[in-house]
Amino acid sequence: MTQIIKATNLSKSYGKFQALKNINLTIGKGKIVGLIGPNGAGKTTLLKSLLGLTAYDGDLEVMGISPFKERAKLMEDICFIADVAVLPDWIKVNEVLDFVEQTHPKFSRTKAESFLKKTKLGAKQKVKSMSKGMVVQLHLAIVMSIEAKLLVLDEPTLGLDIIYRKDFYDNLLNDYFDNERTIIITTHQVEEIEHILTDLLFIKDGEIVLDANMEELTEEYFEVMVSSENYEDAMSFKPLQSRKVFGKHVMLFKHPNRGELEALGEVQRPGVADLFVAMLKEEDAA
Repeated sequence: MTQIIKATNLSKSYGKFQALKNINLTIGKGKIVGLIGPNGAGKTTLLKSLLGLTAYDGDLEVMGISPFKERAKLMEDICFIADVAVLPDWIKVNEVLDFVEQTHPKFSRTKAESFLKKTKLGAKQKVKSMSKGMVVQLHLAIVMSIEAKLLVLDEPTLGLDIIYRKDFYDNLLNDYFDNERTIIITTHQVEEIEHILTDLLFIKDGEIVLDANMEELTEEYFEVMVSSENYEDAMSFKPLQSRKVFGKHVMLFKHPNRGELEALGEVQRPGVADLFVAMLKEEDAA
């Protein structure tokens, strides 16, 4: 199966509020997809639909089955980390591992213990004595030790310091991801994940406003640092965004010809965060 997710006219309403509006998308096997959007854009509702946690209108298949109708079967091959990791205060680290080992056939205790060795968590330490970051570390170690075909991460490193956040994404890329797995990540710390993404989804007001792989973005979008003498010429190319940095103008373009832009100044690939902000402003203007 090369298609892990296929949505056709996927919609979801809460009363009169339409959280998802006729979304059409396909996500293939072996992809790391960044789902980026502002608060209230529909990210959580889309994830809930994929996980079978809410009913929806339209057609949705995850690994060939309906997530809402066959959620128990779906959970055999999917893992999910919510933005808030909740574990009972009284439970110990080794008891968490015992429980998961007994309930999930695809859990590797050896891998979990290997991940936990990189933390300060002890086997008999209780959740109530842990910091928020430690609880997240424990949750991450468990989920990354399950042989899932689809891993859904909703703000997975929330509450972690910068060192562990980097370690987590390094482990995700080097120790967990392969061509048989698919990962979907939502985060507000876009700059920390853009180097590992294969594909990008921008969502706004319940609609997908960008669905592209990172190679396409490199070919279509360019950021140019323009000197003052080239400012007027650069503006004639109608940049999506322009901001001033150290006396120069940094402009973002969607343009088919890199060579024309190189005549204006130094050209580089834009950051995902800058591209997201520019596209949302363009949508608002339209």
